[in-house]
Amino acid sequence: MGTPVACSYAMLSFSHHENNNILTEFQPNLLFYKRYIDDILGIWIPSENNNISDWDRFKKKLNDWGSLKWVIEDPSYQTQFLDLHIKLQNATITTETYQKSMNLYLYIPPLSAHPQSCFKGLIHGELRRYWIQNNPFNFQTILLKFIQRLTDRGHTIEQLTPLLMQAAVNLDNATWQPSNTSSNTQNILYIHWRHHPGGLQRAEIRKIYESTLQPYLPYERMQIAMSRPKNLREILTKTALPDTENINTLEIMQDISNPSTE
Repeated sequence: MGTPVACSYAMLSFSHHENNNILTEFQPNLLFYKRYIDDILGIWIPSENNNISDWDRFKKKLNDWGSLKWVIEDPSYQTQFLDLHIKLQNATITTETYQKSMNLYLYIPPLSAHPQSCFKGLIHGELRRYWIQNNPFNFQTILLKFIQRLTDRGHTIEQLTPLLMQAAVNLDNATWQPSNTSSNTQNILYIHWRHHPGGLQRAEIRKIYESTLQPYLPYERMQIAMSRPKNLREILTKTALPDTENINTLEIMQDISNPSTE
C-alpha cells in the first residue's frame, strides 16, 4: 500500500530476513521452500524425534519481522497455493485448479472493443493452464464450467467452438519445452496500430504489407503491435506527471539537500 515500490521494498527486506534467519537455521527441515511475494509454499520434514517445538520456532521466526504477520497453516497433506489445490498422496504430488468462491469471472464480453486476439488469447491461455494443472477428468469438469461462464457473459457456443477447437489442436501439438531459438529482434519490422473495432484489423494490415512493402524491405518478418485507445477512466482521471519543461531538476535536488531555515 502507498508508494508503487512498496511491494519491492517488502520483498527485498523480507528476503534478507529469510536468507539470514530462516533458511540457514531450518535448512534440515525444509525440503522445499518457495515464496511468491506474500505466499509461501514449503515441504516440512519433522526432526527425528518429531519435536513440535521446531515447527513453533519456525513460525515465530517467520513473524519476527515487521508489523504484519503471516497466516500460517499447520503441516498437512493438502493445501491451496495461489490458483492450485495441491495434494500429497502415496509419495505422489497431484494438482487441481483452485478457484475462489467469490470469483466473478468477468471475462471480456462480446460487445467489448478489445482486439479479437485478446479473447482468443484468453481461450488458449485458460485451456493450457487447465490442462497442465489437472488430470483429464478434472480438466473436462473445469472446461465445462469455463464454457458456461463465457456463455453467461453473452458469448455463444457457435462463436466459442472454433476458438476452443483451435486451442485443443495447439495443446495436442505442444512440446511443452522452452524454445532455444533466439530471434534477431533487430531484423523485425514493428508496426504500431491503435485498435478500433471498425478500423483496420491485424489480418488486413498484414495483407496490405505483404502485397506492397514486404518485397522491398530487408526485414525477416513484420510484427503488428496493437494498442487499445484510452478508456473513460484514463480520460477522466489523469495520473500523468505535470509538464517538466520549465522545471530544473538540479534546483529541486539542491532545495531538498539544503532546506531553507526561514
